[in-house]
Amino acid sequence: MWKTIAVVCGLGGAAWADGCPVAPDVTQDQTAVLEGLQAAPNYTAARGLTARLWELWLEAPDEASQRMLDEGMAAQRTANYEAAEARLNALVGYCPFYAEGYNQRAFVAYLRGDYLAALPDLDAALEINPGHVAALAGKALTLMKLGREAEGQQALRGALALNPWLPERGLLTSPEGEDL
Repeated sequence: MWKTIAVVCGLGGAAWADGCPVAPDVTQDQTAVLEGLQAAPNYTAARGLTARLWELWLEAPDEASQRMLDEGMAAQRTANYEAAEARLNALVGYCPFYAEGYNQRAFVAYLRGDYLAALPDLDAALEINPGHVAALAGKALTLMKLGREAEGQQALRGALALNPWLPERGLLTSPEGEDL
């Protein structure tokens, strides 16, 4: 399925948006890392694999988009959410086929407590890259913050199916009548 999405994005009319090339196809590497996470014997073994996922996701399509991403994330780390959002808005406008732009912009909205604004960006990131575990876990947390517990639990279960070592697994509740 991921390859299909990458091909569709790569061949769909506007593969280049305002000069941004198509994001690197991380499907094969991401699949291998996710398989490794599912087979990992413990959290310590999974940490390196999780770091590898972030390396894949944070590789922007070109130098300009990498700069926008890096600047947005730097502003986010210093709680300068206005500047972070501005840089990430520019990134999403420039590279609408790059999942991490949406994921990071959703994270800024989440940090600001604007959970409703985060959801469409998380959905966009997941549409581009259904294996983006962080976006799926972020969606779970966002839904829970909105009081949509059942939907949040469903998203969390989906994220844990991809990476059983997510720290958010502590938020998983068992459905009525089931033990975890």
